[in-house]
Amino acid sequence: MPTPGLDGYAPPWLKPEHDDLAELARDFFAEEVLPHADRLERQGHPDREHYRRAGELGLLGLSVPEEYGGGGGDFTHEAVLLHEQTMAGEGSLGLAVHNGIVTGYLRHYGTEEQKRRWLPGLCTGELIGAIAMTEPGGGSDLQAMRTTAVRDGDDYVISGSKTFITNGGLADLVILAVKTDSSQGAAGISLIVCEVSGEPAGFQRGRLLGKIGLHANDTAELFFDSFRVSAANLLGEEGAGFYQMMAQLPQERLVIGVGAVAAMQRALELTVAYAKERTAFGKPLLGHQNTRMVLADCATRTRASRIFLDDCIARHARGELDVPTAAMAKLWLTEGQCEVVDKCLQIFGGYGYTTEYPIARMYADARVQKIYGGTNEIMKELIARVL
Repeated sequence: MPTPGLDGYAPPWLKPEHDDLAELARDFFAEEVLPHADRLERQGHPDREHYRRAGELGLLGLSVPEEYGGGGGDFTHEAVLLHEQTMAGEGSLGLAVHNGIVTGYLRHYGTEEQKRRWLPGLCTGELIGAIAMTEPGGGSDLQAMRTTAVRDGDDYVISGSKTFITNGGLADLVILAVKTDSSQGAAGISLIVCEVSGEPAGFQRGRLLGKIGLHANDTAELFFDSFRVSAANLLGEEGAGFYQMMAQLPQERLVIGVGAVAAMQRALELTVAYAKERTAFGKPLLGHQNTRMVLADCATRTRASRIFLDDCIARHARGELDVPTAAMAKLWLTEGQCEVVDKCLQIFGGYGYTTEYPIARMYADARVQKIYGGTNEIMKELIARVL
């Protein structure tokens, strides 16, 4: 990624424009968001102003065409931003969803009118985006969803609930997965864009969910009770939702992989610095063979993971990232993240278990990576199908 690791490695796709973007992102997170980190953790959600400021700086909609207010880049630019956010230790802004997922659905499946209606606001930060698939009764089994959308004249009437929705507490625009034909399985699922600013009739946000990690990011329940949405908000064709999600999930899993590798790199750098300063039995921790062996394993896993990730990014940029490879990336990179962070925390000893040290928060934040975007058990099923 743009910030070379301890081994000096940098991605082969890196260009000067990526370096400039990385510097801008680092400055934004360090100077404008991180000074508020403690307050954001206490309130359980980011500040809207930080989204707007990111939009002013051109950090939102990096892969959205310029004609819709975006940066005109591609996924490599999104990857740079997400990498720098993780390296900075900033976890409030749901940029992985807002930038990496929501704008992609609108770019690929939105009509010209829909793109001009919603993309500019997402790029300025005036609108915050979310996608709602998971329901209280089922997560990775998308075909079993029970939220319905019944056509009534020029509207759809939506009833049901969603949970574990990243950005759900602040979202203005929610891409909602619904059943438009409950007699069908996958073929009965559609995607509808719901405008929920101002808490319109029939829509209600539930509580912000308490989590073991990612405390500053809003994760919420959403409830729909005869919520009316114009039929013009249908994304693509009715009944195409499941296939749209399957087509976009490889990028979502790649987004998760970017965060996983950046977390490995950050954990390694923090731990090496600590091991050089902390002494035990009369010498720095790094002077002990066991510490060196553990860090050597972590460095090797991190380097190999970054090379695998870069290959996936390059494939995705060419339109060649297939479902099994994306599943492999999500599986292996998130497992690696949890393993590396855990080993690094152990080197910190008791201090690693206190929130005074970033490694403790990284440990708590890492666990969900193996769950969302499809559990790692589902990733194994996807991989096994092509063996």
